[in-house]
This record gives sequence, C-alpha cells and structure tokens, in this order.
Amino acid sequence: MSIQVFGLPVSRGVAIGRAVLLASSRFDVTHHFIDPADVGHEVARLRQARDEVSAELMALKREVPEEAHAELVALLDVHLMMLHDPMLTDAIVNWIIQRHYNAEWAVASQLEVLSRQFDDMGDEYLRERKADVEQVAERLIKVLVRHRKGLTAPDAVVSSAGRDQSSEEPLVLVANDIAPADMLQFKRSLFTGFVTDVGGRTSHTAIVARSMDIPAVVGAREASRLVRQDDWVVIDGDAGILIVNPPPMVLEEYRFRQQQSELERARLKRLRNTPSVTLDGQAVELLANIELPSDAPAVLEAGAVGVGLFRSEFLFMNRGGHLPDEQEQYEAYRAVVTTLNGLPVTIRTVDVGADKPLDRLSVQELRHEHSLNPALGLRAIRWSLSEPDMFLQQLRAILRAAAHGRVRVLIPMVAHLQEAQQVLALIERARSSLVADGLAFGPVELGVMIEIPAAVLILPSLLRHFDFISIGTNDLIQYALAIDRADEAVSHLYDPWHPAVLRLIAQAIEQANAMGRGVSVCGEMAGDPAFTELLLAMGLRSFSMHPAQIGAIKQRILRADARALGAALPAVLEADNPQEVGGALLRSGAGRVLRAGLA
Repeated sequence: MSIQVFGLPVSRGVAIGRAVLLASSRFDVTHHFIDPADVGHEVARLRQARDEVSAELMALKREVPEEAHAELVALLDVHLMMLHDPMLTDAIVNWIIQRHYNAEWAVASQLEVLSRQFDDMGDEYLRERKADVEQVAERLIKVLVRHRKGLTAPDAVVSSAGRDQSSEEPLVLVANDIAPADMLQFKRSLFTGFVTDVGGRTSHTAIVARSMDIPAVVGAREASRLVRQDDWVVIDGDAGILIVNPPPMVLEEYRFRQQQSELERARLKRLRNTPSVTLDGQAVELLANIELPSDAPAVLEAGAVGVGLFRSEFLFMNRGGHLPDEQEQYEAYRAVVTTLNGLPVTIRTVDVGADKPLDRLSVQELRHEHSLNPALGLRAIRWSLSEPDMFLQQLRAILRAAAHGRVRVLIPMVAHLQEAQQVLALIERARSSLVADGLAFGPVELGVMIEIPAAVLILPSLLRHFDFISIGTNDLIQYALAIDRADEAVSHLYDPWHPAVLRLIAQAIEQANAMGRGVSVCGEMAGDPAFTELLLAMGLRSFSMHPAQIGAIKQRILRADARALGAALPAVLEADNPQEVGGALLRSGAGRVLRAGLA
C-alpha cells in the first residue's frame, strides 16, 4: 500500500531508492559502511560476539541457585536458542555482506525488522517475546561496542567512489533524527536522500543535508515508524513529502522530475566562469561554506571566489572524545588554504553546543548538556572562552595556516564587547607564543558573526575592533523570534520574512557599509534564491553558501538591477507583510523588468 508522509522541505530535488532505517535510539550504536574487503572481518566480529554472549548465558545458567524458579532457566534457554536462530544471526550476516553495514548497525537493523514482525502477531504471548529478542540484541551490541572501544567510526566510512554504484540500488536514509556527527559519516556514502521524524528547516542536520546536495525532508513525525526496511520510497525535497511504495505512474513522474533537475543543474554549471555582476554593473562576491578540508576542491569547481565559512567544529566531532591538537588543526587549515591558492579562507572558530555537541564533555559542559535551554547556554565563543587552552591551540593553528595564504578568522555568537576584547587578547597571546616558539605565522583579518540581536544594536562598537562581519541568519532569526530552529513543534513560527528579522539584517548591512567594513551573509538566506534580490537591495555584495547553490544564486544576480532594487527597499521594510508585498515592489524597482524572485 502506498502512503504519503508530510514534513518540512530542507534540501531540494527528488530522491528515489530503498529505505535504510537508522537504528532507533534505544541502543547506542555507531552507523557506518565498511569497506567490502573488511566484510569477512566484520562477520568474524559478529560471530565472536555471539560466542561471548552464548558463554555469558551458559555461565548464568550454571550460577542459577537450585531453589530458583525453573522459568528462569527456561528463559535463559530461550535466549540461547534465539541467539543461534538463523532468523537472527544469518539475517544479521546478510546485512553485513549485502549492505556493508558495520556489525552493530546490522544487529540493530535486524532487530527493527523482527520487532515489527512481533508487533504484527495476533497472539499476545508471541508478541511479548519481542522483549526477549531485544535483550539478546542488546547483549550482542554491548559486546561489539566493548570490542570496538578505541576505534573511531570515520576511519571505516566508505565513500561513494569506493563502491561500484552501478551494482547498488540507490539508498534513502530514514531515521528519527540524525546527529551532525553521523551526518558527517554519511556525507561521502551512497545515500541519495534522507528523511527524519524531527528537526526544522535550519537545524544543523538540515544544513549538512544541503551541504551534501541531496534531497531531504525533516519533521516528518512518524516516518521511521511507517517505513519498513527496504521499502521503495520517494523523497520530494521541494514539497516536503515522503512517498512510501509509490504506484508505477507516480514513480515514473518522479523519475522524469529527477531528469529535469539534472538538466537544470547542468545548465547552471555553465555559469561557473561567468563573473557575478548585476545588470547595472555591481560586482557581487560569491563565497562557499564548507565543513571539512576535503570539501575545498568543490569550492573551486563551483566557481566560488573563496571560502566564506569553514565550520571548524566538524574537525572536533565524532572522535571518541579525543579533540584534534594544534598540529592536526594546522594541517587541516593549511590544506584548505593551499587548495584555494590565494583565494580568501574564512575559518570560524569552533562553534559547539545546542545541536552540535562534542563527544568529550567537561564538568561545565555536562551542566550545559542538561540545561533547560542549550541554545541559550555555554556554546560557540562562550564555550571557547571557557576553555582557553583549547581556544589558544586553535588560534595558533589558524595563525600558522595564514602563513600559506589569505586567512580570515570569524568569531561566532558574540553579544558583549567584553567577549570581543577577550578574543583579541587571546589572539595577541597566540602570536606572542608563536614568536617565542619560532614558528611561522601570517596576518589575519578578524571578523565577528552577527547572530544575536544585541550584536546588531552594538555593532558600531564591535566594528571598531573587527575588519568585517558575517551575518548568520539562522541563529539571528532564532534569537530574534525566540524560536528553537531544531524543534519541529514550533518550526512554523520560524519566519525569515518577519519584519523584525529583515530590519535587523538591513541595519547590520547598512552600518557595516557606512563604516567601510566588509559584510557577508553566510546563513541559509544567502543560498536561498527567494532572498537574493532582497539582500542585494539591502546593499549586500558578498554571499556565502554551499557550493552547490552558487549557480542558482549567480543566475539571479545576473538578472538583477541593484540600484532599482535599492530604491524599492524602504517600502518593503516598512510593510507589515514583506513577503506579500516585497516581490512586486522589488520587481518593479525603477522600471526594470526583473525576474520574479520574491513572489
């Protein structure tokens, strides 16, 4: 039976493939693909774990007191029988061999299949046996995790280039939620799209989905419960719809849309070497957002003129609690700088907290993790300043990388002038320590992210200490409207068209331009064609986005008249409903016929 599940569209396009269910959060398991050459090793790990669990159960049987109830021994016998039942063990081996899942993921996947089968049973006694299967699976997973301690999952991730994709069915990931660290593992895998039960349009999971340039839907509520392993599914990333087991006619329609989307991407790629200039001759800088050094070649491929946001926190994630030291960070930053070959690279200092936690937690962070509202707690620059030794390491690494090219340092979530002064003092301390150590370093431009309304209101004071600003619209909207952007329960209130949001952005751009400071937008609005003309009208001449979005934004810029747009801006900012009236005003401009961008 075909069903439709509605959610929030966060990454455009169409994905068609077999559903892969991420194990539920009841067990703490890692999820990654193994190399085909390691299948035998992973199967051996599973069998070793099975033998250990079997030995544990046998030992428990021997230790059962004679006066204990006979049902206890019978229960252990049931668990032993399940452990060696081909329906469990052989099926887990198949997940490893056919899908190249790591053993823990394979166990959890088969448990999901069996759990659904037990739930569908009419006999109450048989339904209750589901708990026994869960207990056996939990024992297996615990042994597997114990054996894997000390290994890091990213080492085992397989890129799509590492497997013969022609022999594989396309895969679509379905989960209750996906942590940013897990998204990082899946970034180079074979998934053509994903769906989650929770999340909002600008949750970090959604942002990484766009960085992967694959269709995605979040906030789909019951998707992970309604979809079964290996169901054929369609993700409509434009409408925010998941279609499970689509009828043939619907499937063909979406395959046609996939082809059209690929043709449109090919057309946009032809703009790669076209200068980004408006109809009235205004040059516009198009920069790229990246997460890892391996993303740098895509920046050049897309025709970007630099990196406007290097999210350095992804170097700190998914490492089993071991943070990168100065040398490792230096090599990562240097790799990006040298790949860009003279183009600017803007490195944001580590921005953790809220929806981007680290594996290693200090006492302070443990309090933060359990705080009522992590988005308002110890995160971003607040966390860095609370860990001065770690922060000093990162600043030293960035300064050393600046010896190889043009580097800009971006400080996230500044709200107080005192924070800016502390950062400047630490940068001077980092420079002095590098001189003392005899290590080469280069000059850097210093910037601050505008993500909090308070920062907009004190911007003239901040700009006396910094060379540029970058507006992070995702958090600015969140804090201006008091909306948790990762919470699907209030996601309908997250409104980038809110008059207060637009006025804050316009004010920040105007003040930076008036003081002769650089200003860019690196949040999701920069890569959304619906806002291109509006941001141009505000005086923005530097956009930073995922490389895959650059072609579409450049096309809008080439068809826009910046002066005409600027003349129409005041009426838009004064409107009660800017989205409703802004399109017509900006299109009519000064008599120019502009592309319908804001309607």
